[in-house]
Amino acid sequence: MKAKIHITLKNGVLDPQGKAISSALGHLGFDGVENVRQGKYIEVELKEKNPQKAHDAIDAMCKKLLANTVIENYRFELEAQ
Repeated sequence: MKAKIHITLKNGVLDPQGKAISSALGHLGFDGVENVRQGKYIEVELKEKNPQKAHDAIDAMCKKLLANTVIENYRFELEAQ
């Protein structure tokens, strides 16, 4: 199975990288950009075939290592291969 994991900062958490991207876009002539939030995208391939076990494993990986759950949200999709 393949997991596609999206990690983003929670609302209310300052995002200096998003602010820098927004500013750079403005300098490049992209007017009308009001807010940019950046995040992380991670793909993990698992040998696990059982969807529930794969879900539980990815959820544990996110909670223990991949996401800082104090300031970040995460979501993921599983795809059979």
